[in-house]
Amino acid sequence: MAVTAAPVTVPLPRVAPEGPEESYVSWYERELGWSLVGGPPGQLVTGTRFDVLELPCDAGGQLLRRPVGTGPVALMGRRMRFLVAAGSAEELDGLLDWLEWGGVALDLAALGAGGRITAPAPPGHPLREESPRGAAVWLRPPEQGCEALLPALPGPGQGAGPRQGSAGPDLVRLVAAAATECHRARLRRRTPPTERRG
Repeated sequence: MAVTAAPVTVPLPRVAPEGPEESYVSWYERELGWSLVGGPPGQLVTGTRFDVLELPCDAGGQLLRRPVGTGPVALMGRRMRFLVAAGSAEELDGLLDWLEWGGVALDLAALGAGGRITAPAPPGHPLREESPRGAAVWLRPPEQGCEALLPALPGPGQGAGPRQGSAGPDLVRLVAAAATECHRARLRRRTPPTERRG
């Protein structure tokens, strides 16, 4: 009597489920073409694809209500981070002087070449379980190719108004509005609530 061997079934290789850190890396690399460094949590390097204009969240919240163009915006703790065109950080002090805000304590900073920010959770992804309260999140998430539309200085001969031939917002207008809101926020923090009503 002939014995036939049963077919051998080879199981598919097991793939480890993608953890939060891997899904973050995957989203940044696949969707945006951005690399994360360090971590966890991973960080985004400033000065190459974008710079960051950073200000207190109370001033940033007011800035978002103004009719001024912005790019992607992230929140981490009590700081709001506005992505601007690479190279903009070097222009901040000169712009503030030109706008007559030089020498005023505004709590407005810029991160450029060599800086890093914590990579916010991608849209639709849960925060990491170990994320502390105040973890980085996107308020206005970036999209593929957003670097071309980030706030930047106007081109030669275009003044401080909207740039012709570009859909991107104007860095001068953004910095002017940010400086105003930082100053107002500072005054609100120093003024007792009873005096604000009067």
